[in-house]
Amino acid sequence: MTNLILAPEVQAAFANGQPVVALESTVISHGLPYPHNREIALQLEATVRAAGAVPATIAVIQGAVHVGLTNEQIEHFATAKDVLKLSRRDIGYAVANGRDGATTVAATMAIAGLAGIQVFATGGIGGVHRGARESWDVSADLGELGKTPVLVVCAGAKSILDLPASLEVLETYGVPVVGYTTEELPAFYSAHSGLHLGRKVDDAAQAAATWAAHRVYGGGSGMVLAVPPPVEKALDPQFVEAAIGRAIAQADAAGIRGAAVTPFLLSAMARETEGESIATNTALLNNNAQIAAQVAVALFQSV
Repeated sequence: MTNLILAPEVQAAFANGQPVVALESTVISHGLPYPHNREIALQLEATVRAAGAVPATIAVIQGAVHVGLTNEQIEHFATAKDVLKLSRRDIGYAVANGRDGATTVAATMAIAGLAGIQVFATGGIGGVHRGARESWDVSADLGELGKTPVLVVCAGAKSILDLPASLEVLETYGVPVVGYTTEELPAFYSAHSGLHLGRKVDDAAQAAATWAAHRVYGGGSGMVLAVPPPVEKALDPQFVEAAIGRAIAQADAAGIRGAAVTPFLLSAMARETEGESIATNTALLNNNAQIAAQVAVALFQSV
């Protein structure tokens, strides 16, 4: 932990044995437009605190790895234009070259694992991109889940992806995908994907117990706790799929490739749904943070 800068609140949590929940920073710099990005980042931290845990938003600032950010640092990531988007492969480069970097799911998991944080809340994980048979575009999030023992609370993989293929890769890597109050994989913006999971927990205590057992028997892999978006904000699957088709067509026409694909598609989705996707994204992020904090508290109480 000598290479990590822990915020005072996070330091105190570790010293006092309090539950901690990791939060990513890419949602601030690359996920949502300003000022929604700043507002949701602060809201997520407040939600984690209200549920009895300590938030640790993770980022790299001028080459230093921070576990926990100040409000001023969050404002910087919400407005700065030269912030790198970091997967695990990019952390060393950002550190060595004194850069600012916002962490994706993979990078957040990697740093959370180093810091000793077991629970991480995010919106949706990356996965196998549509058309991956030609592009070989598969998110590093899947590989990270296969080797880093962190519980990721999310609304499944982003629905702009190939969800069946993403599930197959997670199975190959030995990563359990457990539904929270559902046996169907959520499709990020909507609760229904048509993909059966066969693994379900009904509350935070059961999720914590499942994660604790997986840490013993899972061979070092992570786990996905897949939480449907709040009912009142979930979008119709057919409406979402039509909007995704239009967004992908725009990306293809613009020649968007690689790490730029996901932020481009999320922005296009906001336009195609006239802002409804942003409202759903915000609601599910907050819901996931609350459930992650409840699971972290349940883990703490079970020790």
